[in-house]
Amino acid sequence: MSYQVLARKWRPRSFQDMVGQSHVLKALTNALDQDRLHHAYLFTGTRGVGKTTLARILAKCLNCDTGVSSTPCGTCNACVAIDEGRFVDLIEVDAASRAKVEETRDLMDNVQYAPSSGRYKVYLIDEIHMFSNHSFNALLKTLEEPPPHVKFLLATTEPKKLPVTILSRCLQFNLSHLTNDQIAKQVEMIMQQENIGFDHASTELIARGAAGSMRDALSLLDQAIAYGGGVLEESQVRAMMGTIDSADLHGLIQALIDADPEALLATIETIALQTPDFDALLGELLSLLQKIAIIQILPADSSNPIKDNAELVNFANAMNKEDTQLYYQIGMMGRKDLYLAPDVKSGFEMVMIRMLAFRPMSGNDIESKTQTLKPVSAKSESPPQQTPAKPSIAPQATVNPEPQQAEAPQHTEAPLKHSLTDADSDWKKIIDEMALAGLVKELAGNCVLKTHTDNKIQLALAPTQEHLLTPSQKERLEQAIKTRFGEGIILTILVEASPNETPAETNTRLEREKQAAAEASMKNDPTVKTLMDTFDASLDQDSIQPQ
Repeated sequence: MSYQVLARKWRPRSFQDMVGQSHVLKALTNALDQDRLHHAYLFTGTRGVGKTTLARILAKCLNCDTGVSSTPCGTCNACVAIDEGRFVDLIEVDAASRAKVEETRDLMDNVQYAPSSGRYKVYLIDEIHMFSNHSFNALLKTLEEPPPHVKFLLATTEPKKLPVTILSRCLQFNLSHLTNDQIAKQVEMIMQQENIGFDHASTELIARGAAGSMRDALSLLDQAIAYGGGVLEESQVRAMMGTIDSADLHGLIQALIDADPEALLATIETIALQTPDFDALLGELLSLLQKIAIIQILPADSSNPIKDNAELVNFANAMNKEDTQLYYQIGMMGRKDLYLAPDVKSGFEMVMIRMLAFRPMSGNDIESKTQTLKPVSAKSESPPQQTPAKPSIAPQATVNPEPQQAEAPQHTEAPLKHSLTDADSDWKKIIDEMALAGLVKELAGNCVLKTHTDNKIQLALAPTQEHLLTPSQKERLEQAIKTRFGEGIILTILVEASPNETPAETNTRLEREKQAAAEASMKNDPTVKTLMDTFDASLDQDSIQPQ
């Protein structure tokens, strides 16, 4: 007996065998079991997601000798004939080859005749968007009011090309892309049934290469089995699909963790010798980062199977959560611009360099670098006697701790001044001098300076803004304060109400006052008053913006 390709051999023969599409299966199952059948169904979706297969199973459900139900027996004459493609009352039409109006009219002329052996005469029209306008018009009346023994099952990959008159006469079901997990599990099940050796990484590669199509996945699987000589191994699958070895991908991740540009560039050069698809390579790197991010948010005792990969777990432990998110975002944005680069390799190289260049530096990293730590503002460089109102410790704490400045450490633990006359205003100045940004700035802006000693700063956070207080944001704010005032400072944040305004509340109040002043100025402007009186006009309050 000749070999049968996997895509045909493992085509589902019942609703229970279908992979995914639960939203469609539930609707069809209930309609069949409750005898609420429509006369025309339209299945839409990309290639290989089960449109024609679903239509054939529905035809079996309608014509099974045991009766109309969602569970055909699969053994009666009708079920076997439909599975073998020889059921006379299932008329399959390829719209691409029968697009002429004369052929459509001939097809419709036979609708009136009763089925030969089945319960229903089923017309399965595939790729119906290929019909001409005249063919659609010839189909309209019959599609709207067919005889009770006729059912129409339409399938298309281009529903936007169908006339609205056709869409309005059908029940439309949109079949979605299959997920990589769904495809990988189905591939593994088939491998087990076929008694073929495989590894999990190879099935993941095939699932990713299928891009949501089960038929494409089984075609790739056939090719991979032949390429690997009857087994499925990751290295063989990667070689067949033109993707790089996982060790090189892990080398890129390790170079990012080590912040080692030489290792990073050397790994890219090694990869380039394999002439890879750099867009697909970046996609694989993003997939790895996504898995690392998942591992990082899982608790230590989690039983999630993703934690079975020891190498990814090691990467997750070695990387900060923030770094992982940053690398992923840079990779996502860089992938969009990859083909705008002079060549794809240099574009990929720049994306990786950008990940290193924008990698946040901790205090230890700063000390290990030879670059100069610049003062936050020009005021911090001036002598202390020139800034008597400044609520800060000695400005030398912000100067780079270079070897020749051996006296710098004696200034890093200088106390805060205790002669503050307006704590809120002073805290706002400190925030501006530290040049904070993002959520850290939001956290600081919603606090007031409660107490301060030689080595401790205590802030009070408004209870309504408690969601801003996370361990990572507190750590960043404390690091910024240490950079500004010295390593001896300890930060404490209490969640409690304060009678004083926070910098954020002060900014909001000032904005309101500016807006009110701008609105009053517009209302009192003589020209505006004249225009309003002359044309019976009204003033659009939302359009007024303070200067």
